[in-house]
Amino acid sequence: MRIAGGKWTGRHLTSPPDRRVRPTAEHVREAWLKLVEPDLDGARVLDLFAGTGALGLEAMSRGARYADFVENRPASLHALKANVAALRVREKTRIFKKDALPFAAALNAGAYTIAFADPPYSSRMLDRLVEIWKRTAFSEILTVEHAHDHKVPPGGRRHLFDETAVTLYRARAADLQRGRVNPRPAANANRPDPDPPRRRE
Repeated sequence: MRIAGGKWTGRHLTSPPDRRVRPTAEHVREAWLKLVEPDLDGARVLDLFAGTGALGLEAMSRGARYADFVENRPASLHALKANVAALRVREKTRIFKKDALPFAAALNAGAYTIAFADPPYSSRMLDRLVEIWKRTAFSEILTVEHAHDHKVPPGGRRHLFDETAVTLYRARAADLQRGRVNPRPAANANRPDPDPPRRRE
């Protein structure tokens, strides 16, 4: 696994020897970061269910200023710490050995610019995370990876990449001020991108 874009393009990342870890495919990661690229410069990034930290490190490679990582599996934490050390960004990162959902639930509104999340596909953690974010908009943008046939809570914009989907939720300024996202879904809620990027052949 390697960094797909930005100043660290091509740098290899350590992966844990754990079959339960499902790294995001490189072409999906590259397209995913392009969706939020205009918001990355100087951003405060949160990587939930961080695994190896690839998403947060990709964001830093493309201009994010700081990144916090939340992970609780020992093998993934070992790989995450190795990747942070290899890229020499210890002073710009924090690693929390915690469960992602309670961590997110304890955050204040507007704590981060962008939050990435890639929870296990077979769980309902994604839905619970989105509901937490709607109650307290802890980031201006919440973007989550999930199976293409997973019906996520309304209000986001869905982008398809082969069998994987990424949904992006964006809070408005008023949401951040009152700490709660308006439950009214966006006009294009859960509709696929009209011209989704595909794997390059």
